Amino acid sequence: MREKRLIAEHRGGPLSATEHRKLMKWACDCAERVLPLLRDGVDERLRVAIAASREWQNGHLKPGKAMRASVGAHAAARGYADPLSIAVARSVGQAAGTAHFAEHAIGAALYALKAVKLAGGSVDDERRWQDNQLPKELLHMVREVRAFKEKAFKLC
Repeated sequence: MREKRLIAEHRGGPLSATEHRKLMKWACDCAERVLPLLRDGVDERLRVAIAASREWQNGHLKPGKAMRASVGAHAAARGYADPLSIAVARSVGQAAGTAHFAEHAIGAALYALKAVKLAGGSVDDERRWQDNQLPKELLHMVREVRAFKEKAFKLC
């Protein structure tokens, strides 16, 4: 079910364009942070998706182009056999998908947490890092939505 608080104003929701762009920045930060966990190097489609996300965030790219980059990142994920690499690629794909729908930012963070867990790192430490990157006006809402969705990711 869609989180109504994460629907952009232009789609009839309460999320301002500025907040949407802040969520994109956060999602990209979360995804980029786990890129070094890839064991077999970074697929070029992941780099393209991050770059497209940053371009959209800065107002230099239309959402459709960011979404195509997201599709490429998810295709890269399907090409990996290693669950850790899949989680990293999915994090990047979700980050790029944030241009289309802001709730994908939560997916980027959750897949990043999953990647950290699969790499043997501390999910709690990573979650705290993610929280520290969020603008204060979005922190409560994002934490609430992420906590609800974490159960499906078996992070709790």
